[in-house]
Amino acid sequence: MLPGSNRHCFWRLRKALKEPTADKKHKPPSVQFPLRLAGVDIGSNAIRLMVAEFDSRGAYQIIESDRAPVRLGHDVFLSGRLRESAIAAAISALGQFRACCELHNVQAMRVAATSAVREADNGAEFCDRAKAELGLDIEVISGSEEARLIHTAIKSKVHMGRSRWISIDVGGGSVEVSLVDSEGIILSESHPIGSVRLLEELSELGAEGGRFKKLLTEYIGNLKLPNAAQSYKPAGIIATGGNIELLAKITNSQNNQGISSIPLTSLRSAIELISSLSYKQRIEQLGLRKDRADVILPASIIYEKISTLSGAEEIIVPFVGVRDGIVIDLFDKITFPDNSLLRQVNQVNSSSLALGRKFFFDEPHALQVQFLSLSLFDQIHEQIGLNFSERHILSAAAILHDIGCFISNKRHHKHSYYLVLNSEIMGLDYNELQLVASIARFHRKSEPSSRHYEYTALSEEGQHKLIRFAGILRLADSLDREHLQRVKSIKAEDTSGKLELHIEASGDLLLEKWSFIKKSQLLAKLFGKPIAIV
Repeated sequence: MLPGSNRHCFWRLRKALKEPTADKKHKPPSVQFPLRLAGVDIGSNAIRLMVAEFDSRGAYQIIESDRAPVRLGHDVFLSGRLRESAIAAAISALGQFRACCELHNVQAMRVAATSAVREADNGAEFCDRAKAELGLDIEVISGSEEARLIHTAIKSKVHMGRSRWISIDVGGGSVEVSLVDSEGIILSESHPIGSVRLLEELSELGAEGGRFKKLLTEYIGNLKLPNAAQSYKPAGIIATGGNIELLAKITNSQNNQGISSIPLTSLRSAIELISSLSYKQRIEQLGLRKDRADVILPASIIYEKISTLSGAEEIIVPFVGVRDGIVIDLFDKITFPDNSLLRQVNQVNSSSLALGRKFFFDEPHALQVQFLSLSLFDQIHEQIGLNFSERHILSAAAILHDIGCFISNKRHHKHSYYLVLNSEIMGLDYNELQLVASIARFHRKSEPSSRHYEYTALSEEGQHKLIRFAGILRLADSLDREHLQRVKSIKAEDTSGKLELHIEASGDLLLEKWSFIKKSQLLAKLFGKPIAIV
């Protein structure tokens, strides 16, 4: 097994956390059960609340479930801004949800916003207003985080076994298509073609009836499965979202213990029926809500497209979504924070490797640099002012530092910055992703300084971390200069006069020693003493 593999990093972190097992035999004494938690999903078509009560085993029952039909995405996908009336309606709905949580004595609450707020020019203003008026902290999550929360909800209800599945969530502003198994997300792609977005954009063309359906079909023609999913046949499709839940009812699909299965033939028949009805007829004949009657056709065509591409004959509908994932994830973080951190690190590692493979990176070299970086980090992070909990950031940067070679070996560090910054890594928020991209940017050539926009774009705290992480990565990269993985171990010894690195290796390391002289200078400045190889 390579030293930088998922299993190796997972074991090292568990050992460092002094967590001998990942089971849940004992609950932390500080947590009182039953535990009431709330999740709020601020979507493009509606805002949803779920309040759940957990016992010590993690089993829960839903105490309250509510939905406010606030379509924040109505103007965002055309003008790029949230309409003032929509903001006011959203603030009002959030205020009611907060009062509901207080009534039910909720002990912790997480509020997450997706594509509409994420893409709006005034999204930050909306979040600031919610904080000022309601005291609510709104977390604007990435498409990858949205996919992770959905997967968390799915695996709590669907037994996936050892198979791999395609997970698809059609929201108002985006479509998350993921390749998943029972352990986590293998690969995920977010597409900006949600049901509300399609409705707003194509309605501008004035199309109706059959022509609108034809335009929809052509518009999503380029929608594809993740590349890795095309190498083998997945076990099936698992779909989430309010539209697929309605389609399960419209098609009278079989329901077994809260999970429905929609045959693809039934879905196609439903599409023909819906497209033949006017907006008013869908409300009257199908009993659809006003804010669902217009978006259900775009959503159903997206589900049909993905199902056809995957070769699936039916769609599994577990009737869960982002808000379910929020409360389950919140329970895990509150009751077993070490296990939660372990899963996050494993997810970041897997996602980083998937991204590297997408750009055909030198995987043995990347894993070697990751191994050396993390080994050095474990030994010196306290001396240079880094927290152990941030280890996963360095891990991702080490894996991805050379992916810019996909574009060109010349200035590849700058290309790496661009590729990482414009991708998504499971388990990282935007600020962490920006830091990972910046660390990869400065793994070679100039040291980070105020003359670099990648440096000045970071907060003061981010700049502090960048210099230290980059110092470690530059040194680790120098020790695999020939990409031959000759260094087997590295042990740091901080003496009075210098920092000695005791290295076990094969070969003379001639190029490595030459590269080390240049690339160890940044870390040497942080220690205030020279660094030498022993």
